[in-house]
Amino acid sequence: MTSLRILHLTDTHLFGDNARHYDTVDTAAQLTAALAHVAEQPCDLVVVAGDVSEDGTVESYQRARTIVGEWARERDARAVFTMGNHDRREAFREVLGGGQPDAHERVLAGTDPARPIASVTESNGWRVIVLDTSVPARGYGDIEAEQLTFLRDILATPAENGTVIVMHHAPVDAQTDLLQALALDPHDADEFIEIIAGSDVRVVLSGHYHHPIVETVNGIPVVVAPGVANIARSLDDPAEESAELAFGGAVIEIRGTRTRVVPFIERHEAALEVFRFDRETVARIIAAAGRPTP
Repeated sequence: MTSLRILHLTDTHLFGDNARHYDTVDTAAQLTAALAHVAEQPCDLVVVAGDVSEDGTVESYQRARTIVGEWARERDARAVFTMGNHDRREAFREVLGGGQPDAHERVLAGTDPARPIASVTESNGWRVIVLDTSVPARGYGDIEAEQLTFLRDILATPAENGTVIVMHHAPVDAQTDLLQALALDPHDADEFIEIIAGSDVRVVLSGHYHHPIVETVNGIPVVVAPGVANIARSLDDPAEESAELAFGGAVIEIRGTRTRVVPFIERHEAALEVFRFDRETVARIIAAAGRPTP
């Protein structure tokens, strides 16, 4: 296989029961609609780049594995999942293992169920690395030193066709004040970028921001897919935060020296605002949940 096609989804925010996100959004229906929207697209990987679950229950991960896994298997593809800030490591690991449950994954060593979930697989010359940027009970992201060592050691030997990295918090800045306060630690982002520079990494797939971003870093595209549960407004006043009822994702094709990214967003016929936080509300959320200042 000299090309690789990826359906990149993120932020499914599934529940183990019939609860609704923000008391409004049926996230399982959103995920089903997103998959139906791209039903005619062939793919090799179906990636869910974090915040797989909203409630962190075993049942929510079983739902993700069923919906995404069955869709992928029908297309001879495989599903890949990574931890997000809403996910819970123990339940995630119980159902999804190291994030690549349908492959012979090599996981970050250790027996403590609360440790980061990271894994690597290689198939048909393509390597997929899953990293865990979550910080338990926090919205912002970090990459522990052991994961950076894990990444550096793996990338020391190139894969035949190249490497895809999946991580929830992107190593690029957010578009709004609230999301920047909940972004990846900038020092970890810098070290991550230093590690992948000059490597065989073809693309980095992320989520968390709920709207699309494609940024090239040292010649490597970092793709933030829009959310499945809702779509954040990215170009309004950055001191405010709001989202609408819509779903999205991206279709990515790596072929030869080219990486093609086709994001999509689909809105419902009746436009519905899921939430809107004014400046004062955003400031309070940042003070309560943002990264502490040194």
